[in-house]
Amino acid sequence: MAVAFYEIPNTTRLKEVDALTIPRARKLAAAILRQRAFTLVELHRHDPSGSEILVIDVETDAVPPNNQAGIKFRERLALYVPQSPKKLVEARTLRKDFPVLAHENATAPGDPLSLCLYFEPVASVLRTWTPPSFFRRIQWWLEKSAKGELHPADQPVEQLFFATPLELVLPWNFVEQRKNASHRFVLGQSVKRPDGMTFFAQAATGALQSPSTALFEISLSPIVHGVVEREPDTLGELADTLAKRGAELFTPLKESLAQRITDQGEMADATQKTVFLVYLPICRKEGEAPERIACRAFHVNAGPLSLGEMIGALIQHQGRYFRNFDLKGGSPPESDQWRALTVAPLEVLLENDAAAARRQSGIKDHGPEGVLIGVGSLGSAILNIWDRCGWGRWTVIDKDHIKPHNLSRHTALLKDLGAPKADVVAQLHSMSRRDGTVTPLVADATELQNPVVCEALRKAALVVDASTTLEYPRAVSGEDGVARHLSVFLTPSGSAAVLLAEDNDRLVRLRCLEAQYYRAVIQEDWGQKHLEGNAGTFWSGAGCRDISVVMPYSQIMAHASLLAEQIPLAQGRSSASVRIWERSAQEGSMVARQLALHPEQRMKFGEFDLFLDEGVEHELRQFRTAKLPCETGGVLLGYYDFNINAVVIVCGLPSPPDSKESPDFFERGVSGLAQAVNEATRRTAGVVGYVGEWHSHPPGHGSSQSGADIVQLCHLAFGMSEDGLPALQLIVGEQDIQIYHARAILVT
Repeated sequence: MAVAFYEIPNTTRLKEVDALTIPRARKLAAAILRQRAFTLVELHRHDPSGSEILVIDVETDAVPPNNQAGIKFRERLALYVPQSPKKLVEARTLRKDFPVLAHENATAPGDPLSLCLYFEPVASVLRTWTPPSFFRRIQWWLEKSAKGELHPADQPVEQLFFATPLELVLPWNFVEQRKNASHRFVLGQSVKRPDGMTFFAQAATGALQSPSTALFEISLSPIVHGVVEREPDTLGELADTLAKRGAELFTPLKESLAQRITDQGEMADATQKTVFLVYLPICRKEGEAPERIACRAFHVNAGPLSLGEMIGALIQHQGRYFRNFDLKGGSPPESDQWRALTVAPLEVLLENDAAAARRQSGIKDHGPEGVLIGVGSLGSAILNIWDRCGWGRWTVIDKDHIKPHNLSRHTALLKDLGAPKADVVAQLHSMSRRDGTVTPLVADATELQNPVVCEALRKAALVVDASTTLEYPRAVSGEDGVARHLSVFLTPSGSAAVLLAEDNDRLVRLRCLEAQYYRAVIQEDWGQKHLEGNAGTFWSGAGCRDISVVMPYSQIMAHASLLAEQIPLAQGRSSASVRIWERSAQEGSMVARQLALHPEQRMKFGEFDLFLDEGVEHELRQFRTAKLPCETGGVLLGYYDFNINAVVIVCGLPSPPDSKESPDFFERGVSGLAQAVNEATRRTAGVVGYVGEWHSHPPGHGSSQSGADIVQLCHLAFGMSEDGLPALQLIVGEQDIQIYHARAILVT
């Protein structure tokens, strides 16, 4: 029996290989002459496109005889070589009865089938493409298709239709919206692209400014994956294609159109559009459970009422449409007018919600109901990252607004000038997702008596402070009944990021973590330049306080990305922590540090609360032990904060080398002391300084004051009164530690 081949239209026959002008065509022809299994039959030039065509016969020894797929040992192919070197060479089958199989590209009706040879993007294929490898790929496709092995078992089942350049984006909560009978949908569209267009379906209630679109959902019976079908041009072609695969369209379409009509009927609306969504379960094999439910939308060039009348689902009476209760059975009406209606296929996409964002980001934890304090440069960048990956639901608190200079390192845009920062970041969130996981609160977070602020802090599961100031973390450390707090900030130069994390029970609060962080900065080698100044400052306004630091947005983003990853990890740990990351902008390297932490102690001194952690006590005892049996001592470093009426002891310095120490006497020296105190103040950017004295008692003695100690405290009180501060005296005894304070009262 003679084999019938397709004729190649619109071409000029070339007589010899030298007539080929496209370099890849010449290379293919030369390679064919060296291949035993390939025979060059004809050469053509396609007149409209200028591409060149090599007609070949290919023999594949591994193709089984009489295989179920219907592929022969020898097949005739046409290799279409485009002029552009950035396009792939296409292989088309010329045998007219070549079987329709999976992994074939879409072609026009009546045209030769096109082999889908590659899974990778075109650019990736061209990177290593050669004529011999191309020939091996053709033989591989023929062999695997003949054996039924072309589609691996672990590869997802094939979709029913080829991709379409048109898209329909549904709302993220479409499943909920479609349950509301009052919702109608408006179909918007994007700017037309060279390769297609995107449409958007949005629910609307009340009067519509644009024609609404009737969205119908049709669930069909399962099909077995296999051939990828060409997109239909008409509703009749769609019904035929589905029927061929065992899925009937007509009956569910008729039922869907009829169900939307109430007993009162509906007036005709000539402007209304029709889009129906087809849900099609796809199985890998007959009888198996569906592995996926494909969804494809089809835009029909008829309104839903007229379409319903065409297929017999509706009848028209006195200008209104009613359900046709007399229609029996599921057979199409005799008129085939509905079959000629043109359809435009649309790829169905769904707007992202938080769950989709987490899935795409590989994040399993949905995140907390949290509060973010401060959405300036650092806070807005961190929130933007969490927003993109769907982590957490956030109430953002910030009292400031966007100024022109903020745009150099903020997520805000030019249109946001003058708007509150909290409102801006919430609006930006709504422009990337519509699920409302960011709630703005324009307020001063330090006003903890504000009922709105207080309620947010108490209801939250986590509070992240990115205010980059001292006021909020110190103030909230004195508040009970609020959520666990984490605080993040960058050093003035932008070279390091710091994370302070309270424990779950808030036994070690931000105030205590701050003090232990300063102690490490003072005592560790890395702290020497850790808090050194920034690259400069600039005036951002006319006021004397309108000063901003110079820092590139790249530094903000580098640390924001790190902190956006580390904060969820810190939240997952129940213990308190202080972590520091130092980054070298020149090398792009990062060094991570973690501090050993200690519980806090609190004492009431008149109007002041005094705080120190057990690490201070441990160090002072080590100083005492090192000098036994002699007494020893030194100065206390810390800071006062009159906003919260607190004094915090950060650490103690050992005795200066010129001190006088004996078993029953101690007199502190001064050698190098001023330099040590000044260095501590410099390292902590002016926060930590001298707050008092400490000394030890010899073995067998407690920490009660001696007469000499009382005299010393009086002298300290007079000295500190010049700065309006009380004096502190800490005594380390055999078993205990006591702290004394005194304030000089000047009588006039």
